[in-house]
Amino acid sequence: MTESFTCGHASSPNWRDAAAQCLQQAGRGPAGANLGFLYLTDNFAGDVAGILDHFRTYTGILHWTGTLGMGVFATGREYYDEPAIAIMLCAFEEDSFRVFSGVRTPQDLERQSLHFDGVPANFAIVHADPGNTQLGRLIGDLAGIVESGFLAGGVTSSRREVLQIADGVAKGGLSGVLFSDEVVISTRLSQGCSPIGPRHTITGSQRNVLISLDGRAALDVFREDLGETASRDLAQLGGSIFAGLPIPGSDTGDYIVRNLIGIDPVHKLVAIGDIPRTGAEIMFCRRDEATATEDMARMLDSIGSGLYRRPRGGVYYSCVGRGPNLFGDDSEEVSMIHAALGDFPLVGFFCNGEISHNRLYGYTGVLTLFL
Repeated sequence: MTESFTCGHASSPNWRDAAAQCLQQAGRGPAGANLGFLYLTDNFAGDVAGILDHFRTYTGILHWTGTLGMGVFATGREYYDEPAIAIMLCAFEEDSFRVFSGVRTPQDLERQSLHFDGVPANFAIVHADPGNTQLGRLIGDLAGIVESGFLAGGVTSSRREVLQIADGVAKGGLSGVLFSDEVVISTRLSQGCSPIGPRHTITGSQRNVLISLDGRAALDVFREDLGETASRDLAQLGGSIFAGLPIPGSDTGDYIVRNLIGIDPVHKLVAIGDIPRTGAEIMFCRRDEATATEDMARMLDSIGSGLYRRPRGGVYYSCVGRGPNLFGDDSEEVSMIHAALGDFPLVGFFCNGEISHNRLYGYTGVLTLFL
């Protein structure tokens, strides 16, 4: 199939009005449409079931996947902290995809149908519940089952009820859609932070508290990396300085960004939003628009260089700390995608954590194209 997908997007306090505008743009989808992506801002958390039923009835598409976000986006437009809907209607070969839900524990994966004609699914788009304490393991386990080893997706970000869409309303774990190797995809990740100093070895830690780095007090090393001026007022660093945990064996220098959640100036300790092991490496990172824009350009150049035709459609998952909070209020982040790759149907949402390959990231953007 070579037809393009169709998408629609709109904002309105009344979901029926927003849905009507979405359908006016997307219609009933391309010929043979059989899967819909549906992303809603959390303003509509109480209406998810009704909205899903409305789209299913109008389009005739039975299979849907999606979730809630503090913001959603579609081709060239971001909607943040306002009532909005974004849909993408897709036509895939029959039996080349399967919607799944109900993965709350590792044991639940054993009860899922994860194969196509005896062959493991090749790839998966995944939505995750932030309240599930086993997310990291679930993501890794599912990635270990799919043939490519790659997942892409995001963690629901909602200030109201936390819900997902998987042929119905789901909650509590992982849901999404599995694809066979008949579906050709390309996916990349863009970091939102850049290192401000060298890698350090964790020589002392207790749970999420760094005691010593390179054999020195953790806070002394942190101050040294920051520089004299920035280290004078540590209270002002929230939201701009983070911990980066390098991924062992990565040949691209990949790392996972985690929040700094506390500093003890008396005992010279630093607490982070993860539980690193003693002997692992860590570095400190800065988030700013310039470095994020530069890495976004790198990612788009990388994915664009491998394209042999215009994408049929795509999904993009970006951290709630990006978008208007980093790039500005004029939809600059998704505009970069279309400036680099051209116009094609695109939907997604602002996440409470991003899923790429086999890990849960933060402050990143994950782009997946269907070719």
